[in-house]
Amino acid sequence: MISKLHYITQEVEGKTHAELAEEACIAGVDWVQLRVKNKPYAEWKTIALDTLAVCRKYHAKLIINDSVELAKEIHADGVHLGKEDISTAEARKLLGSNFIIGGTANTFEDIKMHAANVDYIGLGPFRFTSTKEKLSPVLGIEGYTQIINKCRANNMAIPIIAIGGITSNDVSALLNSSVYGIAMASAITFSKDKRETVKEFLSQLEHNTIKA
Repeated sequence: MISKLHYITQEVEGKTHAELAEEACIAGVDWVQLRVKNKPYAEWKTIALDTLAVCRKYHAKLIINDSVELAKEIHADGVHLGKEDISTAEARKLLGSNFIIGGTANTFEDIKMHAANVDYIGLGPFRFTSTKEKLSPVLGIEGYTQIINKCRANNMAIPIIAIGGITSNDVSALLNSSVYGIAMASAITFSKDKRETVKEFLSQLEHNTIKA
């Protein structure tokens, strides 16, 4: 089952990725994507193992951003791959059917490329965000609606997770465009009341009737 609320860790001064994951899990998150950039593999692995321990403690899924090798080595739940990573087809060959694989998309063509090999699509960005390097063109509600309508016309029912600068005020409109769920980083990381923020997002997402 693909969660409707994905929490993505980020670099925050004074906080480790594991600490951020634990705060999010305590607040009610059950799906964590570990996004670590520009670290040596050994350090990345240590961070990943610490975060995995947190996720196991709270019965949350851990998805590793970018690295099939690391996801497989530490027995994470899955991997999320961007456009510059290895292909999702190659990842599926390496990981088999027991790992969750997500793929980044910005267009319908991107989704078509991933569709046979992934469990969900991270489609975005919704709006500009400084969290993501090398940002693709912003989609907005109209972009999501057009792309998801194309998916439906082509009988593609893969869960679409919206990502990129999303706030609680955006969730209703995004659900109306028929996205399956949302991915959050800063909106949860920098919330003064994470439990209330997560509760608000989950409450809105519960009204989304699309099934994975």
